[in-house]
Amino acid sequence: MQSGNDTINFLDTIRSLVIKSLSKSIVWKKIADYLFEISPSGSYTSEIAYKIKNTPTNVIGAIRGMSSRYKNDESLLNLKIVEQIDGSKNIKVYKITEFWKEILQIIEERS
Repeated sequence: MQSGNDTINFLDTIRSLVIKSLSKSIVWKKIADYLFEISPSGSYTSEIAYKIKNTPTNVIGAIRGMSSRYKNDESLLNLKIVEQIDGSKNIKVYKITEFWKEILQIIEERS
């Protein structure tokens, strides 16, 4: 179990990663917001792209990482904000994680 200081350090690390990622990519924020909004349901790449008015390539990059534009270590999957679920016919469905919902609640409570 984490102590109070460990929890605060962990939250600070998550916050800094999120702020850094958000400042780099409005696409990242729109995807996270959209998936949070439709939670507990998920969505697939082209639907997310349509809903946030962007291209599927940008959505894939923000979710999974793609070259230097969307670094893998700052991807929504790597940060545990989004999870991938294999849908029917090899379609990948993405949804917001419970972990991220908990982080948002903790951050909101501390604000």
